[in-house]
Amino acid sequence: MMRAIKVTGKGKIAVKPDMIRLYVNKEELCKEYEDTLRRSAEDTELLKDLFEELGFQRRDLKTVYFNVDTEYESYQDMYKSWKRRFEGYKYKHHMKIEFAADNKKLGQVLYALAHSSLKPEFSIEYTVADVEKCKNELLHKAIEDSIQKAQVLTTAANVKMGEIQTIDYSWGEIDFATKPLNEMKLMECTECEMSAPGTYDIDIEADDIDVTDTVTVVWTIF
Repeated sequence: MMRAIKVTGKGKIAVKPDMIRLYVNKEELCKEYEDTLRRSAEDTELLKDLFEELGFQRRDLKTVYFNVDTEYESYQDMYKSWKRRFEGYKYKHHMKIEFAADNKKLGQVLYALAHSSLKPEFSIEYTVADVEKCKNELLHKAIEDSIQKAQVLTTAANVKMGEIQTIDYSWGEIDFATKPLNEMKLMECTECEMSAPGTYDIDIEADDIDVTDTVTVVWTIF
């Protein structure tokens, strides 16, 4: 029977975010289904116009989620029985746009959104542009950690490490994001200090993104 040692190594890195991911959420209620679709299309075009004026491409604003559903209101009739009354059709459109982490640019974007007629909700994530590079570094550190642990264990047990038999890595989506601002209404930003016409004075230093991952390695021992 082959003797073996199995060790799980953990990789951990702290990544400085270099990209802003801005989520823009818009929803409206209309009586007619066709009016809801038309309003959604008009609002989306207005948002694309807004970002285009800020130097973005129209295609930079991407849809994350879109849905149209019926809306009902609960009420009590004259007999105190609860009933539902049709209110209309509501669309929900969640979009995102990404750009390099730049407080000046962020201030311009937030100012433009806050002073538009749309008043959407938004949330901001700070992330990294080269996710694959960060993942590779994380895996490299996890393998290094497993080797160090295996060397300590085999030395303590007075055995020697042989060849690697298996490397087990359960791939999963790693969230390279930090959220200093989350689910705020743009109307709240109207109280932000203006640093120049058409922009807000934004002073955000996003924290490093701490991420971990694991790899399990099996060696023969003799």
